[in-house]
Amino acid sequence: MEKEFKIPPVSFASAGNPSIGDPNNQQRRVPRPPFQPNSGIPFMSFDIGSAAVSTSSGPIYSGPGIGGGSVNFDDEEPLLDELGIHPDQIWSKIRSVLNPFRVNHTVHKDADLSGPILLYMAFCLFQLLAGKIQFGVILGWIVVSSILLYVVFNMLAGRTGNLDLHTCTSVVGYSMLPVVIFSALSLFLPQGGFLGISIAAVFVLWATRASTGLVVSLTDGGDEHRGLIAYACFLIYTLFSLLVIF
Repeated sequence: MEKEFKIPPVSFASAGNPSIGDPNNQQRRVPRPPFQPNSGIPFMSFDIGSAAVSTSSGPIYSGPGIGGGSVNFDDEEPLLDELGIHPDQIWSKIRSVLNPFRVNHTVHKDADLSGPILLYMAFCLFQLLAGKIQFGVILGWIVVSSILLYVVFNMLAGRTGNLDLHTCTSVVGYSMLPVVIFSALSLFLPQGGFLGISIAAVFVLWATRASTGLVVSLTDGGDEHRGLIAYACFLIYTLFSLLVIF
């Protein structure tokens, strides 16, 4: 025996008003998507035809050198020259300090800080390899030493003193080369003891003679106070050597 199922009648609303024809569903509404972009907003509308026309009309940006022609980079100076870093000049100054008995002071007339910063970084690197983190200490001592030598010389020379702080910092920095070499050798030599102190004394005297000769040669009237200038330089580089020893 077949079982019959009762199917409720289906009513279709008219196209004009969905509520007509179904009195039980007066609040029925046509479903809409959750978001419909407003075509009136320019940046939310996208038309392939208009985009093709706008891109083919011309370049978006035509700055200086783009629309007028190609830029010639052959006339530009090298980057190191623009930054004031001259490797040949730095190497000449470093090589002049290597011979403490014949220091060429003519190459040190144009003072710079690129070479001293390079030697400072090398000194800090060798100290770091020895297990000593002394970046701030070394930088502070370089600044204080430069100011000390500047004040001492100008007090001795009086009104005739012509040593400026920039030249003094350059001289102190380049004369640190023996101390930097000593810090590199200390990685392979025993620390402390009579041998270590003797080797440190040799490099301190080397740096003292080089810095004293440069200060006397680059200034007027410095030869009269060579002993006092050498004493101040000796104290400066002794402090740096103590950092290496201890």
